[in-house]
Amino acid sequence: MDANQGDILTMPHERIEGIQLEGIKKTVARCYENIPYYKKAYDEAGFDPYSVESLDDLGRAPFVGKQDLRDNYPYGMLAVPRSEVREIHLSSGTTGVATLAAYTQRDLEIWAECFGRGIVYAGGGADDVVQVNYGYGLFTGGLGAHYGSQHSEAAVIPASSGNTERQIRLLKDLGTTIMCCTPSYAMHIADTALEAGIDPSEEFHLRAGIHGAEPFSDSLRADLERKLGYKVLDVYGLTETMGPGVAIECWEQAGLHLAEDHFYAEVIDPVTGKNLPDGEWGELVITTVDREASPVVRYRTRDITRIIPGTCACGRTHRRIDRLHGRTDDMLVIRGVNVFPSQIEDVVKTIPDASSWYRIELETVKSLDVVTLKIEANPGFALDSIAAVQRLQREIQAKLKAALSVRIEVKVVEPKSIPRSEGKAKRVFDAREGIR
Repeated sequence: MDANQGDILTMPHERIEGIQLEGIKKTVARCYENIPYYKKAYDEAGFDPYSVESLDDLGRAPFVGKQDLRDNYPYGMLAVPRSEVREIHLSSGTTGVATLAAYTQRDLEIWAECFGRGIVYAGGGADDVVQVNYGYGLFTGGLGAHYGSQHSEAAVIPASSGNTERQIRLLKDLGTTIMCCTPSYAMHIADTALEAGIDPSEEFHLRAGIHGAEPFSDSLRADLERKLGYKVLDVYGLTETMGPGVAIECWEQAGLHLAEDHFYAEVIDPVTGKNLPDGEWGELVITTVDREASPVVRYRTRDITRIIPGTCACGRTHRRIDRLHGRTDDMLVIRGVNVFPSQIEDVVKTIPDASSWYRIELETVKSLDVVTLKIEANPGFALDSIAAVQRLQREIQAKLKAALSVRIEVKVVEPKSIPRSEGKAKRVFDAREGIR
């Protein structure tokens, strides 16, 4: 890591805001001058890109959303000549049209620097071995973790995902100290090892896991830390703004530090679009401060979080976002009630006999929405007792009704009966009529 990184991460916030303002003024002007979409959007909104004199002035610029990026696929959002592009990634999506993210050499260096901070937050450096179990390729996870690990001067094992038995062998044999992957795949690795008679907390060498690409609960974090004998740090990022590394937890586990010298964050009311004060939950909006190839100005992420007030005990001055509460586009409307999957998970994690593995199934029965929560019992629960199963189902159902004001059917199933994923875990299966 660069020698001046410590200074950047601990400088007074007024200086950070100065860096942000100077970068944003250049970014807004470059977008207007080089990307037809932004010129049209700014002209129609009456926004003068050369009038930004404070960070508050940015609030007059219109938002950009994922559909805007899709509509300009593939190269309509490039701010540099294609000859300056050194790498291209595409976001995952279910609509058939992906979003494209391009990187200049400088963009790749910034990406490496940002994820590299996470390796340092995990206590990593030249003496560490980082095993990257995110998928490599168009998905940004694998290469983001790879570049960041190299930037921190750690040794990298580009294991990618899949072949779990081999992953376990690598974790044992090569002395991996930091593992990067989705939390659900980390749990799959842990469970597979335990089933094979291997105790990861004793036979692995892990100190930390940097896990992202999907939300996960505190209970899942606790389970991972218990089974793997390490500390779990959350990482946030999305292809549209860079990839993983936009924000990462430090050892305090008290929120994710934004890389504020490269990204400016706002939290807005998702309905009105108005900015919310620190501490209030809303939709995260990101502006890239110095990205060259694929800059975005006021990009609506659809992720629900908040800016955590105050400074972190670690001494770093970059603001923190809270762990994701969900996504605005993940919100389920069930018989007129708005429900986030994370709200269901918050209830489930309070029930000792219920595990962290679940899926939410929605269907239409006689023109009514029916929601079923399938959830695995914890090992040791008396699944052979019909009375015990029924009692647990009633307990979960009652707590969900009290918390969400909507009836959710509950089916307790055997441990390991819900399919695991090597990538992002799919929790919601919506088969309702007219829902796509």
